Amino acid sequence: MDENSFISKAASPITHHSCWEAPSNIALIKYWGKVDPQLPKNPSLSFTLSTSLTKTEVEFHPTTSKKFDFSFFFAGESKPEFKPKLEKFFNRIASYTPWLSDYELKIKSENSFPHSSGIASSASAMAALSLNLMDLERQLFPDMTASFFHQKASFLARLGSGSAARSVQGPVTIWGKNESLNQSSDLYALPFGTDLNPVFKTYQDCILLVDKGVKTVTSSQGHELMHKHPFAEQRFLQATRNLSALMLIMKTGNLDAFIKIVELEALTLHAMMMTSNPYFILMKANTLAIIEKIWAFRDSEKIPICFTLDAGANVHILYPEEFKSKVNRFIKEELASFCQNGHYLKDQVGEGAKKV
Repeated sequence: MDENSFISKAASPITHHSCWEAPSNIALIKYWGKVDPQLPKNPSLSFTLSTSLTKTEVEFHPTTSKKFDFSFFFAGESKPEFKPKLEKFFNRIASYTPWLSDYELKIKSENSFPHSSGIASSASAMAALSLNLMDLERQLFPDMTASFFHQKASFLARLGSGSAARSVQGPVTIWGKNESLNQSSDLYALPFGTDLNPVFKTYQDCILLVDKGVKTVTSSQGHELMHKHPFAEQRFLQATRNLSALMLIMKTGNLDAFIKIVELEALTLHAMMMTSNPYFILMKANTLAIIEKIWAFRDSEKIPICFTLDAGANVHILYPEEFKSKVNRFIKEELASFCQNGHYLKDQVGEGAKKV
């Protein structure tokens, strides 16, 4: 399916209201580096989360002026500072949603987790907004299939935030053309499929909030620095190879092999940040302290616990559900003190976005 497949027809406007929840996701194979329009330089694979989500409500009102407009509210407050990013998104999707020019939108959004803290808030936010847009398009064109609905929602979300493509479905999604999944595409993400090993369907993710502040370097800025990065091409090849290996692991349930690839990917992501020009570091001292604690706990308790990192200081602890009580005790007794104000979020792999 190419871009032209997602170009919609115009349609007479209707009044519509919808509300969707879309989860954040945590990449196991990292996407770092892109080209316009929001296309990845390497494929990625992620866990879709469950309770770390964005809830977005949209009111669609026909406009008599034939001029598209919108207002945006976050956590109950008007947020005009978010408007430029949203305007850029709406401009990008205009050719795919020509019916949108006949509407005024009132968008109300809220997160279940701290904004701009290394959890993929832009991913869940853009996915939730795109699902609301598709909710209206499905009303306008009721013959739409469920498959097309999800693929176009992922396609639109990608144009707002690349990783948002992976926040529409679950429990594991793949984004980016690769040889391990025949239908894979750079344009949208797809679910892993029915042969996912059961252990990964209930995998746990505890997010240790080392730093809840705004990052010094945004993900968009980090992606830009990959264009002239001396190790970029090797990194893209590494990610592609790691994805192929992880695809097999996700079927067999080999947790030792899972841990090696997931942790390597996390550290490689931050190595790319530290070797770009200009270089930067998003990990904090407590990030490293937590990693060392996890390694020691895994070695002593023989529990298949591992970490991953997004583009920030926070640590995601990943482990099978059967070890939940032991790992929760370890987090409470040994890791919580490294978190900002002792805060951490308990989450697990989820099924994807849902209408509310």
